[in-house]
Amino acid sequence: MSDALGQAAGPFVSVPGDRRSEVGVNLAEPVPRALGLVDQLGLWGNLGVSLLGFTGAIFVLQPGGAGTPELSLLAGLCAIVLGTALGTAPVALAALPGARTGAPAMVLLRALFGARLSYLPTVLNIVQCLGWGTFELVTIATATHTLAPGVPRWGYVLAAGGVTAVLALRPLGFVRTLRRYVTGAVVVVLAYLLGELLRHPLPALTAGSWSGFWSATDTVVAAAISFAPLASDYSRHSRSERSTFVGTFAGYGVTQTLCYVIGLLALVTVARTPADIYGAFVALPAGAIGFAVLAARELDQSFANVYSTAVSAQNLGPLWDRRVLALLVAATTTACALFLNISDYENFLVLIGSVFVPLSAVLVVDYFGPSRRRWDLSSASPTRVRMLVPWAVGFVVYQLVNPGYVSWWVSAWQRLAHAVGFRPASWMSASICSFVAAAVVTLAVGFLPSTGRRPRAARKIREAR
Repeated sequence: MSDALGQAAGPFVSVPGDRRSEVGVNLAEPVPRALGLVDQLGLWGNLGVSLLGFTGAIFVLQPGGAGTPELSLLAGLCAIVLGTALGTAPVALAALPGARTGAPAMVLLRALFGARLSYLPTVLNIVQCLGWGTFELVTIATATHTLAPGVPRWGYVLAAGGVTAVLALRPLGFVRTLRRYVTGAVVVVLAYLLGELLRHPLPALTAGSWSGFWSATDTVVAAAISFAPLASDYSRHSRSERSTFVGTFAGYGVTQTLCYVIGLLALVTVARTPADIYGAFVALPAGAIGFAVLAARELDQSFANVYSTAVSAQNLGPLWDRRVLALLVAATTTACALFLNISDYENFLVLIGSVFVPLSAVLVVDYFGPSRRRWDLSSASPTRVRMLVPWAVGFVVYQLVNPGYVSWWVSAWQRLAHAVGFRPASWMSASICSFVAAAVVTLAVGFLPSTGRRPRAARKIREAR
């Protein structure tokens, strides 16, 4: 048992992979390098498309909420393109350590914070993934219920949860299926929807406001960067670092941009509220077929969240069986989708952004900067408490600029801002300011001499070996 645990602690052993390769059941097993550039493009291209992106375009059009001034079409398009680029770049960069080391995302954080402290972001990522997984099952059920209202919505939740569990059992097999059969159909559907919407009269490009532009950009950034803590769960199976970066950035960036643009165009042409978008798509000629493809494809989102939750949990227990974990996570998200009311999507995005934007900055900057790609991924990796400082600084900066919309939370941060004499300017982006602040502080503390201590349990394991 001690030998297996020591092997699970790292370094990870990579082996050549082929179309029959599959992820090991625990972290002690070799890591198959089975995904090429086309596989990465297919995976991230599909993850960039989400029905939540269509409806989430309302937060681009009206970043201040219902009843507030709308952005101009030009401002909205700029927010989508810029937000996607800013959000996807950290995801692609965060995927590179996984491609180099073969380690899943949360195990990488052992090197950043130490083995013990890595449990903190691991738990936060598990909560994030459970939230996203629940959102996705609700979205799938809502979309399919729009197409076929004869079945109750809870029936679609159960069906989607069951299929998600099955897909998470063979993750690499599902990625290859996406590349072979799904990606082409999705591209055709997106092109069709875009063409149909462009046939409708559009408002003048400059008719509207630029007020709230950075808030709109931040919501788009948050939707993309939520994948940063998941990226290495898949890039660890990539055949090269170049294919990892290109496949992640190009695949996700292009399709998320299209998704938000289609949602924005739908809002300014055929649907004035998010609730109308699904019906508007179905009402288009052959729209029901295209929408059915997108609704079925949404399962890749729920799959990614369930699978990555299971892999994240393995940082807590390296020898836990990921198949058992995936089934437990799928059952949990299904139960949450059935019994919880999760309608506050925008505040969820803001919270995710404030946590994972600075975390991504700390990870990327430390890996390519002070640590120079030399990371200790073992269960004996020393605690680096100081690396919590840039993460915390980035979180505070984000909240000071954009604390979201929950009244008591906003009031608390406004009081803090007043106490320190800070007043956010209209040009400030919470995402950019948070990322830059965390990056600068990471450089400052990253070159300090290490004073970390190795976990006691890890020292005993190393002595036993």
